[in-house]
Amino acid sequence: MSSIPETASFFAAPPDPGIRMAALPHPRHWILLPALGAVVVLLLGLLARFVPGIAAAEVDVDIWLTYHQSGFPSGIALVIETLFSPAGCVAILAISLVLLLVVRRSPVNAFAFTSVAAFGYLTCEVFKAAVSMPRPNGHLMLHPLLAETGHDSFPSGHTTFAVSYAIAAVLLSRHTRWFTLTVVLGSLFALVVAVSRMYVGAHYLTDVLGSALVAAVAISFYCGLWSRFGLTVLRWLPFLRRIGPVPARSLVAGASGSRATRTDASAST
Repeated sequence: MSSIPETASFFAAPPDPGIRMAALPHPRHWILLPALGAVVVLLLGLLARFVPGIAAAEVDVDIWLTYHQSGFPSGIALVIETLFSPAGCVAILAISLVLLLVVRRSPVNAFAFTSVAAFGYLTCEVFKAAVSMPRPNGHLMLHPLLAETGHDSFPSGHTTFAVSYAIAAVLLSRHTRWFTLTVVLGSLFALVVAVSRMYVGAHYLTDVLGSALVAAVAISFYCGLWSRFGLTVLRWLPFLRRIGPVPARSLVAGASGSRATRTDASAST
């Protein structure tokens, strides 16, 4: 007799890719609530751009940060600028995918993790185009490390990627002993990246706040998509056909998801 164990995160690293599934939450209103969140993000960006005084007040924050620049923090900020550039983000996602596929031998979780992070990151481009927020004026700052130009300030791509990557790690570490550590390190990681973007004079405060909202809204919508269609899509891949007849609802986290998984396991026994 065979059975299918309950969902587990990528930290379990089972050798058989068809044994354990990546557990992502399934928001009840996974279309409505993200849509409302997207409206809130859009309003935040438009207010920051068009309401007099908001950008001026935010520039003061950047000016204060540039006034307190020093050697080591400046070096860290410039490393973050390069590491989380578009090319750097693609490289990080590719490395993460390979590590989970080859080292952890967990292909389903590999696609879950990288697709969550990538979807959250790429969504920021939609809001950049919609808001078209001018970059902070470097001439107003004392020592701007970067002279960013253009109308793509809101939200920050660097910060959106950091928050999305952190959320992906937190989601896939749930129900493991690594969860608390992942939450703490992920939060610190996202905060450092966010502050660094203002520190170098590349973004406003609302840019980095909007980035966190964009990542949360996008990923909540994606989790709904994954829980409904994720396994169906992955079964199309030849090397993942061993997944077997596990329904998408087994990905739902929590007590209800566990009961559904146990019920399906009994039916397949």
